[in-house]
Amino acid sequence: MSNYAIFAESFLQALAAGILLGAVYALMCVGLGMIFGVMKVINFAQGEFLMLGMYGTLFAYSALSLDSVLGSFLGPVVAALLSGLALFVIGAAIQRFLLARVTGREAGAQTGDGHFPQLILTLGLALIISNGALMVFGSVPQTLRTEYSSSAWEIGPMFEAGISIFVNKARVLSLFVALIIGAALFIFVTRSNIGKTLRAAADNPRAATYMGIDVQRAFMVAFGLGCAVTGVAGGLLSSYLPFQPYTGIEFVTVMYAGVVLGGLGSIAGAFWGGLVIGLIQQLSILVLPTQLQNAAIFAVFLLIILLRPQGFFGRNVERT
Repeated sequence: MSNYAIFAESFLQALAAGILLGAVYALMCVGLGMIFGVMKVINFAQGEFLMLGMYGTLFAYSALSLDSVLGSFLGPVVAALLSGLALFVIGAAIQRFLLARVTGREAGAQTGDGHFPQLILTLGLALIISNGALMVFGSVPQTLRTEYSSSAWEIGPMFEAGISIFVNKARVLSLFVALIIGAALFIFVTRSNIGKTLRAAADNPRAATYMGIDVQRAFMVAFGLGCAVTGVAGGLLSSYLPFQPYTGIEFVTVMYAGVVLGGLGSIAGAFWGGLVIGLIQQLSILVLPTQLQNAAIFAVFLLIILLRPQGFFGRNVERT
């Protein structure tokens, strides 16, 4: 095989890996984008909800014996969805009993419109959740092992050079689940009545209240959905990546970079931003060592923000 064919094969392999991983990144960014877009809450605990989604998926898969009931193909997906459902309830409760105290219209008279208290609160939640998980689950890395986690499909040979690429079966399954959930959430927000209340509460909470919309309930649904979607993304990652109680810290910067890159307040933008982050991370391996993957992400991130400060789908607003 010629040097050109070797490079082409490496490029296609990295491109496929970037799309597969980027789709899950996109889903976790959508969760964070939902929370910030509706509530304007900077949630430092979002990485910990991702980690809880991983442990929740592992627990549901093993405790409910989903491998024997649904098989190794659907079992992890159903476990991730059940974990996301549990995180929706947890997230909604956290917003109702904690975040509602320091955000929303009631916090408007506070210094910084309640932003400072919410930063401290979500940072405290992150520390409590991660250290609590360490006490409960221990520090030994875990993973959800299935027959698809360690097997791959071969695409090829292609072209005259006989180029072949290999795609992990668990990652391909995660790609389709991420696309389906992302599309379903977009349709839910743009077409359903609940989605319309979420958008109204995000655009102008005071006017939404005058129109009879329960803004605090909308915030509770938004925060619960954001935690659930990110938890499902964590469950999908758990089928092929090891995790431990501090795994969330590794992904929280990726989530924030994807949300800002896509445009603050845009769910579609958050999805595309996460996908771009995954592509950059995997394609950078072609020219950089693995240790510099995050450096490549933020180099491209700064370049895009320099050229388009509002992100891919954000609105350019002048502030006075």
